[in-house]
Amino acid sequence: MTLDPSRALPGRDTPLAIGGVHAANGRSMLPPFPDRLQQIVLGLGCFWGAERLFWQLPGVHVTAVGYAGGVTPNPTYAECCSGLTGHAEVVRVIFDPAEIGLEQLLQQFWEAHDPTQGNRQGNDIGPQYRSIILTTNESQQALALQTRDAYQQALSGAGGGSITTEITPLTAFYYAEEEHQQYLHKHPDGYCGLRGTGVSCPIG
Repeated sequence: MTLDPSRALPGRDTPLAIGGVHAANGRSMLPPFPDRLQQIVLGLGCFWGAERLFWQLPGVHVTAVGYAGGVTPNPTYAECCSGLTGHAEVVRVIFDPAEIGLEQLLQQFWEAHDPTQGNRQGNDIGPQYRSIILTTNESQQALALQTRDAYQQALSGAGGGSITTEITPLTAFYYAEEEHQQYLHKHPDGYCGLRGTGVSCPIG
């Protein structure tokens, strides 16, 4: 999503306060992280269910939900929902590449949601719910594009639509409020909007 900066909410200089400890695994959600770890930031609709998907994977060190891909610094949830920040709801995934490959993470990403829906996921409507991959190095960018093309071929073969996922380098990740971190660990019966296409991604 490209938002005219002149229309964007101003945000704030100070990050939103969070406790920093992952409620499900007790690890720190805040950098610095061990040198062996890598990060990628993924948006696939409402971040509550998306975060749980990734923290449950072996090899994922820690996750956090937040906002990225837009303009407004340190936005609130309400501001993000206004559509005037340019941000998407995202999950920061810190992973050990010796235990889980980026290919496997991207396979989970593609299969867990419908990346053809533009500014929505199911009944969750708005640019904050768009599909997005925010990469942290050139090899991640190349692999994200490669897997997109592979999944597009699989979708097209099954009669699916065109992928609308944004794939772009990460410029900033802003932590969401504490109440949203590991939401489905704190509220196991809470809302999870993840719905895939039913088409397998031929990678990983």
